[in-house]
Amino acid sequence: MHEKLSAIYESVLRRNPGEIEFHQAVREVLDSIGPVLGKHAEYAESKIIERICEPERQIIFRVPWVDDQGEVQINRGFRVEFNSALGPYKGGLRFHPSVYLGIVKFLGFEQIFKNSLTGLPIGGGKGGSDFDPKGRSDREVMNFCQSFMTELYRHIGEYTDVPAGDIGVGSREIGYLFGQYKRITNRYESGVITGKGLVYGGAQVRTEATGYGCTFFVDEMLKARGTSFDGKRVVVSGSGNVAIYTVEKVQQLGGVVVACSDSSGYVFDEKGIDLDLLKQVKQVERGRLDVYTARRGGQAVFVSGRSVWEVPCEVAMPSATQNEITGSDAALMVGNGCVAVGEGANMPTTPEGIKVFLEAGVAFAPGKAANAGGVATSALEMQQNASRDSWTFEHSERRLQEIMQDIHARCLQTADEYGMPGNYVASANIDGFRRVADAMLALGVI
Repeated sequence: MHEKLSAIYESVLRRNPGEIEFHQAVREVLDSIGPVLGKHAEYAESKIIERICEPERQIIFRVPWVDDQGEVQINRGFRVEFNSALGPYKGGLRFHPSVYLGIVKFLGFEQIFKNSLTGLPIGGGKGGSDFDPKGRSDREVMNFCQSFMTELYRHIGEYTDVPAGDIGVGSREIGYLFGQYKRITNRYESGVITGKGLVYGGAQVRTEATGYGCTFFVDEMLKARGTSFDGKRVVVSGSGNVAIYTVEKVQQLGGVVVACSDSSGYVFDEKGIDLDLLKQVKQVERGRLDVYTARRGGQAVFVSGRSVWEVPCEVAMPSATQNEITGSDAALMVGNGCVAVGEGANMPTTPEGIKVFLEAGVAFAPGKAANAGGVATSALEMQQNASRDSWTFEHSERRLQEIMQDIHARCLQTADEYGMPGNYVASANIDGFRRVADAMLALGVI
């Protein structure tokens, strides 16, 4: 790490004790942008990096609600409005027991550069709660969402901060959140939240966008190496929206997805995952993957409590959560013939894992580039809301593919420019950082 950046990183550690995911996210960016300082002394002079590591605003609040037994429950809510140099804060809400300030800050920090890479006018933010929607009734989820929005509404707006969904926040939760916002404000402000249902201002392809977008990026990465998904054996972690629509697009491009996972284990299906059955079990019934194997029969096997990365594959698409691929996982994957990795989740590979992949010459697509399709399509939803317009699925998917192709092309170009050909980790960080830094310089010290 560059000497000046090392001092900044030490300051981040002191100022944010115990927030290990945030520390990891900051270090990954700072490790990459040293060469930029040699070309742009003005960034150091204006303390751009110090400022970019400090959120513009951090909001923590109590979320009281009543469960079906009439008992009062109390959760904690968060919204970190990290950087608005390029536009209003934009980033999802995560409802999961693991959520604490450090998780939200890591996600918000990543979001700054991911949003910058899209080329669209959106800043970076993130939010969520330690509430767990699993096993809760629709009424309980509604009660929680309404209480959550009763506080959050005063901090958001289509020109201020635009939340969306993330882990634990799907169309059901977005509907309850938007309904409460409308109720409190007496405004039908469609652009205040994205991921909405199609009948009340949502956008085509938004549900599919992160999975589709990641697959488009990896497809471009494979093409740059003279190959494609066609006939390749693929493993996808997770079985939520990102994973399911990654499976869908990989299959459309000719890949064979042989495994996916959830928190209980993974399913291995040698003949290829039955997408319709997977959607029925996970999206309609909200069931576990062992139900998939029971109905699928044949050679489908459910493996409990083990890592899906032990399944040999040529292309890996981590689409679950942070730090799910360790250094030892990565070494096993390389030994099993993995040639490409596309991060559909946020920071799913540990620094040790990334090092293994890069040293082995694996084509590695970091999340801030590869999974930018979700937020890009959210920005397209904002555009449609602002113009009171609605695009077709085909047009929306084409725009998503163009955005992902453009991100890939700029990453390749930036990697060549800085003498690191094929290094998407460094180039994504550099390209995302430069656009934000230039905007911050133009806006002055604020």
